[in-house]
Amino acid sequence: MTPSRISTLAEYNAQRQSHWDEIARTLPAESFFSREYHHRLRELYQLLTSPDLSVLEIGCGRGDLLAAAAPLHGVGVDFSAEMLAAARKNYPALTFIQAEAHTLELDRKFDMIILSDLVNDVWNVQDVLQQIKPLCKPDTRLILNTYSRVYQPALELAGALGLAKRLLPQNWLTPEDTENLLNLAGFEVIRRQKEILFTLPIPLVRDLFNKILVKVWPFSPFAWTNLIIARPQPAETTEKPRVSVVIPARNEAGNIEAAFRRIPKMGSHTEIIFVEGHSKDETLATIEQAIQNHPEWDAKLFSQPGKGKADAMRVGFEKASGEILMILDADLTVRPEDLPRFYEALVSGKGEFINGVRLVYPMQEQAMRFLNLLGNKFFSLTFSWLLGQSIKDTLCGTKVLRKCHYERIVANRAYFGEFDPFGDYDLIFGAAKQNLKIVDLPIRYQDRTYGSTNIDRWRHGILLFRMVAIAAFRLKFI
Repeated sequence: MTPSRISTLAEYNAQRQSHWDEIARTLPAESFFSREYHHRLRELYQLLTSPDLSVLEIGCGRGDLLAAAAPLHGVGVDFSAEMLAAARKNYPALTFIQAEAHTLELDRKFDMIILSDLVNDVWNVQDVLQQIKPLCKPDTRLILNTYSRVYQPALELAGALGLAKRLLPQNWLTPEDTENLLNLAGFEVIRRQKEILFTLPIPLVRDLFNKILVKVWPFSPFAWTNLIIARPQPAETTEKPRVSVVIPARNEAGNIEAAFRRIPKMGSHTEIIFVEGHSKDETLATIEQAIQNHPEWDAKLFSQPGKGKADAMRVGFEKASGEILMILDADLTVRPEDLPRFYEALVSGKGEFINGVRLVYPMQEQAMRFLNLLGNKFFSLTFSWLLGQSIKDTLCGTKVLRKCHYERIVANRAYFGEFDPFGDYDLIFGAAKQNLKIVDLPIRYQDRTYGSTNIDRWRHGILLFRMVAIAAFRLKFI
């Protein structure tokens, strides 16, 4: 039956199934034209997944992409029996199921769901996406890629000449089309990126084009594939999780009492964890006395073994008992009274990593020096581009996330290494690597009322440029 005469889902699927069965029998290996394309896709999905996740791929074909993701538990679904026979033979440790995407029903949920070059080949994209929704946890990530319609003529010609798999008529979706369909099906896009510019296996040249040039204009519009990462739209919740407010404190004796007075209680329980950092004033003794003076608070004190805010933050997060982790700098330049806004943004599902922003509202006169302000604005623009999500302020001391997400960041910290003396970038980069939804939350930045900053403008400014390089070559140009 010709494509123009197909009028039902059953007819459409029968034609597609026959097509892919034939390809599985007659093309045992990837063609020269598509080999580099699929090699690069496997590299990308390896970077976007983690080995501790359960992963479902719908339209898995021979299972090569699912295997490359190296999941803890992997399930591949395809309607082609011939494709699945090859998949089961090649990857016996993975589970493969013959089923059709429009009617798919499974009895479990997954951490990640992959649709690689699938939505361009199904009867009704919205129906398929809605069928996937029950297979998602609240923090499941849906990753899909589709051919760019820029290459529609080239792909059709390559198929006609036998240089690539012959394509049946496709759904040539723009990224905006795909995002709209995701929204209609109950998903929210976290970020979009363009990938693959060069499909010939020439070392160095392919890396230059596929890892660097494809990410910048004027080359990016000519990318072969549009890749989108999405999550289920958050549902309303009545949960009241426990909250841990971690306060790194070095030479901040004059701010401790105010912290007890001004921090609001949130969730079902709020604890305060002070991590004292080898102060030269009376910070340690002041915290000890304040804890005794405020028995109404669940407050704990720890002395950090190492140096720097990052070390103190990690000690506090490790000792925290709450499901939600908050950082509050002991200088209180971020108002403790603003913490419930961070809490609500996280619990409501608006974001999974809530990042304080000091650069929106007017500041008090002495809150930030002019050169520091310029530097922060420059780095915010740079990091927003590198991470693919808005980061208007990278060094605001207040950041909030769930402990389960922090533990995933810790488990994958080796990807970046020990690079960050502040702790801010360790969290931001880790959140981006885990595909968390990052949300900026503007706050009013206050003058210090006690002590002086622990930031060295020039020495730490140089470190910030190092962070840019790390983000570029570990998150963007990979």
